[in-house]
Amino acid sequence: MIGNRHIQRGAALLLALLLVAMVATLAGTAHWQQWRAWRSEALERDYAQAAWLLVGALDWARLIVREDGRASTTDHLNEPWAVPLQPTRLSTFLDHSQDAEDIAAQALLSGRIEDAQGRLNWRNLVDTTGQMPRVSPLHRQRFERLFQQQGLPTAELQEVAEQLRRAWLPGSHSHPASDGRPLRPQQVRDLMGLGLSARSVSALEPLTVWLDRPTPLNVNTAPAAVLQAVLDNADGSTVQRIVQRRQRQPFTTVEDFLALLPAGTVLDASTLSVTTQHFFVSGQLQLEHLTVQQRALLRRDGTRVQ
Repeated sequence: MIGNRHIQRGAALLLALLLVAMVATLAGTAHWQQWRAWRSEALERDYAQAAWLLVGALDWARLIVREDGRASTTDHLNEPWAVPLQPTRLSTFLDHSQDAEDIAAQALLSGRIEDAQGRLNWRNLVDTTGQMPRVSPLHRQRFERLFQQQGLPTAELQEVAEQLRRAWLPGSHSHPASDGRPLRPQQVRDLMGLGLSARSVSALEPLTVWLDRPTPLNVNTAPAAVLQAVLDNADGSTVQRIVQRRQRQPFTTVEDFLALLPAGTVLDASTLSVTTQHFFVSGQLQLEHLTVQQRALLRRDGTRVQ
C-alpha cells in the first residue's frame, strides 16, 4: 500500500514536471514567434526608411549633376561631383526635428558619382549607320587592346561582338529570341549571356560600360588603362603624361588632348569628348544592422537630368 502511494506520487510529480516543461516550451515558442514578427516588422520599417532616404540622396545627386552642367562646359575629376561622400551622419543633411534626430543618430550615408563615359562603351562596337549592322573596326581594336592589357582572351571579344551585331539585325525587337537573335543587354553583366566569362566581367566592369547609345569617351575622366586602349601604340609614359597634365589642368577641348600625343598619332576626334551626359550614382545607407545600397544611371540633357 505504501509502495503504491510512492509510485502515485512519483507519477504525479513526473506529470507535473512534464506539464511545466510543456508550458515553458509553448511560452518560449510564442515569445520567439512574437519576437520574430516584431523583428521582421522593424526590418521592413528600417528598409522602407532607408530606401526613401536613398531616393532623397539620388535627387541630391541629380541636383549636383544639373548644376554642374550649368556652371561648366567640361567635365573632369576636379569638379565637386567627382568627390566621393565618405560615411556621414544624416544629421549633416537633415533638419533638427525629433524624427530626423532619431534617424540621424543611427544612419550613415555614403556614395559617389562616376562618369559613365570615362569607360569604353560596348554599344560602340555595333555600327548601325548602314543598311545592316556591322562590328566597328575602330572600336573593336580598342577593346582588343584593353583585353590584351588585362590578360583576357580576345576570342571572347570576337564572340560578344558578333552576338551584339546579330542583336541589331532587322526584325521584331519585341521578341528577338523568336528568330534566333540574342536579347540586347542592359548592363555589362548581361554580356555573360553573349559569350563573356565571369572572370572577364569582373576585370572589365571598372573599365567598360553598357549604355543604350553610342557615346564618345571623356578623355578628362578615362582611367589610364582605357586611354592606353584608345591610343594605338602609346607607351605608358605618354599615358602618364596625359594623366598628370589633366590633374593640373583639365582639357577644355579635344584638340588640347590631341596636342599632347606623339607626332603622327591618328585618332578619330569624333569618338572623344571633354564633356559627359551619363553618370553613375551609387549610394549606401547604414541604419543599425541594416545596409541598403542603390545604384542608378543619370542622363543629363542640358539642364534636364533623368
